[in-house]
Amino acid sequence: MAQQKQLSPSMFIGVEGPEIISFGSGQPDLPPPKQVYEILPDYTSFKYGLIQGQVNLRQALARQYPASSPENFVITNGASEALDLSLRTISDVGGKKVLLGRPYYYSYPHMVRFAGMEPVYTDLVEGRIDFDDLDRKIRGCRAVIINSPSNPTGRVEDVKTLKKIEKLCADLNIYILSDEVYKDLMYVRENYLLSGPHVITINSFSKTFAMCGFRVGYLWSLDQDFVDKVIAMKTHTSMNTNILGQEMAFEATKVPKRFVQDQLKIWEQRRDMIYEGLVGLGLELWKPEGAFYVLPKIPEPKRFVLDMFKKHKVITYIGDWFGAPKRVRFSYALDSERIELGLKRVRKYIDSR
Repeated sequence: MAQQKQLSPSMFIGVEGPEIISFGSGQPDLPPPKQVYEILPDYTSFKYGLIQGQVNLRQALARQYPASSPENFVITNGASEALDLSLRTISDVGGKKVLLGRPYYYSYPHMVRFAGMEPVYTDLVEGRIDFDDLDRKIRGCRAVIINSPSNPTGRVEDVKTLKKIEKLCADLNIYILSDEVYKDLMYVRENYLLSGPHVITINSFSKTFAMCGFRVGYLWSLDQDFVDKVIAMKTHTSMNTNILGQEMAFEATKVPKRFVQDQLKIWEQRRDMIYEGLVGLGLELWKPEGAFYVLPKIPEPKRFVLDMFKKHKVITYIGDWFGAPKRVRFSYALDSERIELGLKRVRKYIDSR
């Protein structure tokens, strides 16, 4: 029990130091586009903002989504608030079960429970959704969360599977929460935007533009009644999202696509380095197709995570947090030299066992 208490995300989040190699938090180390902070010397607006989000940012986003208007968006405190508000709104309109793919992002089950609902699980196969199993498990659920590319697996769902999920959920009147915070960090294809009568798309400026600390996310849906319910709830919870962060996010919408494409090449190089390095250590893992995570199988994962941190100054996240008890998650959101050094420390640990 004591060991389990020690192992929590709060043990590692924000931990830094010159000797520490962190494969932990999924926080891009690449710089934001310079345009987002060039506004700082001249920014002078510090009054309350609109609950739904600043108009200029919602207008810019509407140009990126089909058949959209600024009214289809709510700007939130990161993607996490967008998910939280969406789940609580769904709970309010009826329904007590939410289907999650397992492994899952570690906050999903907690957020579902905080919303007064119950998580139900479909186990992924090779890191991807097994549609037949999803079809069986989704009966009786009010919503399903789709996360592609996935944190923690780095896998991208097949478009055919996503289209079948769209039809199934439309037929059964089930909400789809599509968590697409890594949609611009895909190595295998362009993002497929889910559609349907009750699809809520969740996104953020954190990963694409390395703006994690500004906490600017959003939800988009053509279900206007749902959007209006979210706004009503946000009015009495967090009120407006940080307006300076929103203005910086607005500047990010003007950045040429080349910025993201150039950074994607760096992510792919790092993906290859850590994947090949871990395979070379004899570890079994799926090759990521997006995001910046790998999830290898590790013998005695709790011991590995604790020993790597305490004895080798390497942070990793135990798979238990993600519903993957025999695995450990590595984030490769750090430069190549530190990835290489971290892999050497992992090899030292494995060779000493």
